Order: sequence, then C-alpha cells, then structure tokens
Amino acid sequence: MQFSPTNGDFTFVSSSEAEDLSGTISTPDVKLNMASEGGRDPYATTFLRQRGYGWLLEVEEDDNEESKPLLEELDIDLKDIYYKVRCVLMPMPSLGYNRQVVRDNPDFWGPLAVVLLFSMISIYGQFRVVSWIITIWIFGSLTIFLLARVLGGEVSYGQVLGVIGYSLLPLIVITPLLLVIGGFEVVSTLAKLFGVFWAAYSAASLLVGDEFKTKKPLLIYPIFLLYIYFLSLYTGV
Repeated sequence: MQFSPTNGDFTFVSSSEAEDLSGTISTPDVKLNMASEGGRDPYATTFLRQRGYGWLLEVEEDDNEESKPLLEELDIDLKDIYYKVRCVLMPMPSLGYNRQVVRDNPDFWGPLAVVLLFSMISIYGQFRVVSWIITIWIFGSLTIFLLARVLGGEVSYGQVLGVIGYSLLPLIVITPLLLVIGGFEVVSTLAKLFGVFWAAYSAASLLVGDEFKTKKPLLIYPIFLLYIYFLSLYTGV
C-alpha cells in the first residue's frame, strides 16, 4: 500500500513493501556559526534578525579620531588675539605690525573679551551702566558699519565689530591712571582726551581706508564720539 506524498521531498510505503523502500530526502544547506558575534547565542541572534530586531545586535565602532581641544572647537586662537591686541595698543606704522590683520581677519571672541573686561572695570565707576556697554558695542558698530557702507566703504559688519571692540583697549589702559589722578581735574581731563584719541585713532586708521577719499572726516567723527560715549559710561559723566 502506498500513500500519496505530503510534499515533494518524501514518499511513504507500507511495511509489506519494506523490501522496496525507496525515497529521497533533500535538506537545505545549513550553516552554523558556532562563534557568532562575540559569543552571542546563534539561535537568539537568528531569531532577532528574522523578527527585524537585528539592529539591537549592532555595535558602534569606536571613533579613533582624537577629540579636538576646546579652544579649537570654539575657533579661539590666543596667539592671533594677542597679536591683534598689540596692533591696537601700538598703532604706529613705524613699529612694523601688520595692523590690517585686525580688519581683514576679524574674530568674535577677542573683541568680546575686551568689551567684557571694560564692563568689569566700569563696575567701579558706575555699576548701573554695565548692562549698556555690550549693547552700545553692538549697535554702535552697526551704526559705523551702515555709515561706512553709505560712504562707499568696502567693509563688513564683522570687521567693524572686531575693530571697535579691540580699540576699547586704550580706554582700559588709562582707567587705572584715572584712579590715581582723579583728584587733579586738568590732568584727568587730558588723560581722558588722550585715551579717546588713542582709541579713535586705532579704530579709524583700520576702518577709514583710501576709498573714502575726502569723506574720511564723516566717518572719523562718529567713531570719536562713540569712544567718548564709552568713556562716559565708565566715568559717569
């Protein structure tokens, strides 16, 4: 007696015909990975992958690249800032500094540090005006930038912001002197004027180029007034 096969791989016969047993068994190729993925259970691994959860077995490769220093991540170059500080404090061309780097290669952190330092010093003079200093720096620079563009100057707002910020250094230098000579009104006034002229010259010599021609006073004057206002925030006058 012979039964019909249930699938294409098997043929069943009765025991009375055992002598004529015949049949074939075909099995798919099975590959076993006994050392699968770091010692995990191969059956569990197969089960998870079949169910679409193979991503649970993935391991991120370690990043071999060393993390960058914090200053490099923030794009802070201390040597560049120090060089720009010297260019502002010593604006005389005879000293040989490439002062145009202050304008042509502007940065944000150096001027911000100078403005914050001026703000900290101003706490001694008038605490209530400290909150205005950064605002005046930003909007005062914006005013100078707009005026320079109207007059035909080729300068960006970032350049003006950097130059105006760095050029506050002369006012920071004279503030300790004002504490000493504050009782001498004439000498104190001369020191204030010297500091304002120093700061205004440092900024104007960088921002007012040859493209302004006969219009240079139209830009130098508001720069001078801006530093007078900065000084008044410190002195309270």
